[in-house]
Amino acid sequence: MQLVAPGIYQLRIPLPFALDHVYCYALEDNDGWTLIDTGLNRPEAQDIWRAALGDDLARVRRIILTHAHPDHYGMAGWLQAISGAPVYLSPREMKFAQAAWVNADEKYERLREHTARMGAPDTVIAQVIDGLHSTRLLTYPHPELVEPLIPGVPLTIGARSFRLIYAPGHADGQVLLYCEAERLILSGDHVLMPITPNIGLWAESDPYPLGRYLLSLKRLRDLPVELALPGHKRTITDWSGRIDQLIAHHDQRLMQTKAALASGDTAFEVAGVLFDFTRLSAHEVRFALMETLAHLEVLVVRGAISLSDDAVWRFHVVD
Repeated sequence: MQLVAPGIYQLRIPLPFALDHVYCYALEDNDGWTLIDTGLNRPEAQDIWRAALGDDLARVRRIILTHAHPDHYGMAGWLQAISGAPVYLSPREMKFAQAAWVNADEKYERLREHTARMGAPDTVIAQVIDGLHSTRLLTYPHPELVEPLIPGVPLTIGARSFRLIYAPGHADGQVLLYCEAERLILSGDHVLMPITPNIGLWAESDPYPLGRYLLSLKRLRDLPVELALPGHKRTITDWSGRIDQLIAHHDQRLMQTKAALASGDTAFEVAGVLFDFTRLSAHEVRFALMETLAHLEVLVVRGAISLSDDAVWRFHVVD
């Protein structure tokens, strides 16, 4: 557990993926602790939480999740069982968690159909479903006491006052915690460095996730931030500069996506040009497919390409 700001400790929780960790945070909160994000529920992750807080796990007052992706949500139920603390999610992420992790049978079928419409072969579809199922197993037990986290409503943690900022894209209902007095932000997976957050168009996604992500970045660019504490990789001290880099990255990726249509007209074929599938795990292939589809959607909305909405989606460059 590393002190990264007064009263804020960062925990590096290991993940069984190429992205091999998630950062979670423990904030001193008067007579106890508030936790931000949790990790996947695995024995080594439990050991880290126990080593970090020990008996103080029983003094956790709140468990706040920036969003409900499994590496942030997965240990919420385990931590709640120890502490009795409520888990807080934005209303949109509460809905996602219920559909993705608690009642997931319909999600499997939606994902199967969604991936088939991208032109993926049956072998890839099976790997995608298996990967989701194995990940879901690392989210048990699910939290029973879940409360809404309302963007725009002030949140006091210890001596700090945070503003909750709605930041869609990587997750439809992701929220960031911004302390204006210290120019400090807990940025979840919205702004990362040096990697770029995965922005995917999933079966359950709200429309236009990449477009909404880019708009959110532009709105946040001039927010006075001196220190951003992210969900992965490095802390960020040049907030506006990093946002400029992320916007430029997606501008370039959109051009590459359009060019890749010269090699195929399905999302699966385009993804195979943009990513080397031979070097990706089944987990990573799933994210590559959904990220490609999100970029194709933006190009359709902008009128740069057209979509034939058949049994398999097919995309064509507009002359």
